[in-house]
Amino acid sequence: MKTVVVATSSHSYPIRIARRMIQDSDIIRPHLGKKAAIVTNTTVAKLYLRTVENMLEQAGVEFFSIILPDGEQYKNHQSLNQIYDELLEHHAERSTTLIALGGGVVGDISGFAAATYQRGMPFIQIPTTLLSQVDSSVGGKTAINHPLGKNMIGAFYQPQLVIADLDVLDTLPPREFSAGMAEVIKYALLGDEQFLVWLEAHMPALMQRDKELLAQAVAHCCQMKADIVAEDETEQGRRALLNLGHTFGHAIEAEMGYGVWLHGEAVAAGTVAACCLSERLGSLKAEDTERVAALFRLAGLPDRPPVFAFERWLSHIRHDKKVQNGRMRFITLERLGQAVITNIDDEALLESSLKEFLPA
Repeated sequence: MKTVVVATSSHSYPIRIARRMIQDSDIIRPHLGKKAAIVTNTTVAKLYLRTVENMLEQAGVEFFSIILPDGEQYKNHQSLNQIYDELLEHHAERSTTLIALGGGVVGDISGFAAATYQRGMPFIQIPTTLLSQVDSSVGGKTAINHPLGKNMIGAFYQPQLVIADLDVLDTLPPREFSAGMAEVIKYALLGDEQFLVWLEAHMPALMQRDKELLAQAVAHCCQMKADIVAEDETEQGRRALLNLGHTFGHAIEAEMGYGVWLHGEAVAAGTVAACCLSERLGSLKAEDTERVAALFRLAGLPDRPPVFAFERWLSHIRHDKKVQNGRMRFITLERLGQAVITNIDDEALLESSLKEFLPA
């Protein structure tokens, strides 16, 4: 078992990375109270809900389960209210532990419910996708979407424990697995060129879901995020670098409709767009952008965003939560492996960087 500790100002918690953990009550028992609520979705429930329920039974914990519809389009206030309704109907208390069993959508919405129900209840993340294991389950970002913007309503709220069971990745559809790899590649690009070289060498085996290599990749990404979150828990500075590809990516998701492009697919294409912007700023070369695009292709991901009008790009970007004092903020690359925060007021510069992705 690999363990990464996330140390924040609110509290420290472990990320456990190994195989066959969701059957082991010894791992979760020290982090539970007398009662727990499992939040999952219709897809994950068929695969793993009974296993986690059995684990809680072995731990001697009273529990109930809440099953949400599956999909990014359901990361909204209706699903949030469903969680609140069932917590209230089952007389959940502030000491009840909420367990998020699922991918990024389940983790984000469950975490926000935990942050706000009775002003805060403990919660545990059991991420079931590669994307959520390497990124969204770690660091305490919780949220729901709004029709005008992704993750616009949320809170910073840290879990008590993250259980990253590598075996659950076996049931991920190929498209979902690829989407998670986008976030793995993101970590290499924003802060670790050696990891980028490692990914280029091992991507074929990673895509075959080699467990030893996956354990290394997941642990490396979690350690990178833990270090960043410990320094900047509420994204006042360095943590914003984790949004590489996300400003453009969120625009893609909003324009195409939540769930049409998977989050990781949008991040991959958005990262290529961010590389194009970095080219316009003079920090990357065309061959750098092509190197990034080639790695995304190797991971089965899109290497360019969809084509739509610049006015639509601009509208979505201006609604992005990273806008500060009316200025558009992007994460760009000084070089591959070194990201920086860049404020841009020049719409013409932005349009020129998106030129090849705009209608003819």
